[in-house]
Amino acid sequence: MINSKKAVMIGCGFVGSASVFALMQSGLFTEIVLIDADKNKAEGEAMDISHGIPFASPMKIYAGDYDDVADAAIVVISAGAGQKPGETRLDLVNKNVAIFKSIIPEIAKRNFAGIMLVVANPVDILTQVAIKLSGLPENRVIGSGTVLDSARLRYKLGEHLSVDSRSVHAFIIGEHGDSEVVAWSSANVSGVPLSEMCEMRGHYKHKENTAEIATEVKNSAYEIINKKHATYYGIAMSVKRICEVIMRDEKSILPVSHMIHGVYDIDGVSLSMPAIVGADGIESDIPINLSGEEALKLKESADSLKKIMETIEL
Repeated sequence: MINSKKAVMIGCGFVGSASVFALMQSGLFTEIVLIDADKNKAEGEAMDISHGIPFASPMKIYAGDYDDVADAAIVVISAGAGQKPGETRLDLVNKNVAIFKSIIPEIAKRNFAGIMLVVANPVDILTQVAIKLSGLPENRVIGSGTVLDSARLRYKLGEHLSVDSRSVHAFIIGEHGDSEVVAWSSANVSGVPLSEMCEMRGHYKHKENTAEIATEVKNSAYEIINKKHATYYGIAMSVKRICEVIMRDEKSILPVSHMIHGVYDIDGVSLSMPAIVGADGIESDIPINLSGEEALKLKESADSLKKIMETIEL
């Protein structure tokens, strides 16, 4: 646990900048440093976001360099090539592993003692790459994982049932990507099982409705990318939420990407499962109930990530 209220954002593209904008409004930090390969871009974003400080709370937002990570509580890494229309998150692997090979050793050199939050895609692979390259304890390297996918799911279910999405408890687990799994078995609305709640609200076609919602959630990033070429507001709010949980030591349960050891027969691969998150990063996994089919799909998701990991030279 580090006693600092400083965050560093590495990568000032759409996701990095939108995340800093969300963090500026959160009041969690007194200092936010922006680092980018293009120093002018980092300076421009820092200036632009700083002009909102009079409407938020006092803090310093400025462009910096890797020396700034030494005393940071959280370093967020959003640097990397973005997903283009028609590309899957896994298509980005080699481009972004190369970028991480230049970034992570720089952080490691500074004896960084905080939490590393990986947001760049494919997030599960890059979280595992960051653990290997940084030498940090596994609990202190977290990927944003399926926090956003789960929020999209809760939003859709909230709309479907006409209830507040904050009362919907449902997780997407596994890869943040095409093999993600909706944990329907454990989904509930304030403790009421989902199927029961659906019937209360006049929905009886469970199989069709759940399949449709799962597909919409899985494809929503592709749809947004096709329409506006990038997704950044939803992930920015996810980054803010993860940072809140860490900075306030909330011990909240989030489906973040982290190294899994022995949950549902999965070992030595980074993917999303609900975990207790606090000031020290990952505290422990939460074993959620899955149906046999869901557990099988989760294992398949893990195996597909493992295969890709095996092709990466570090």
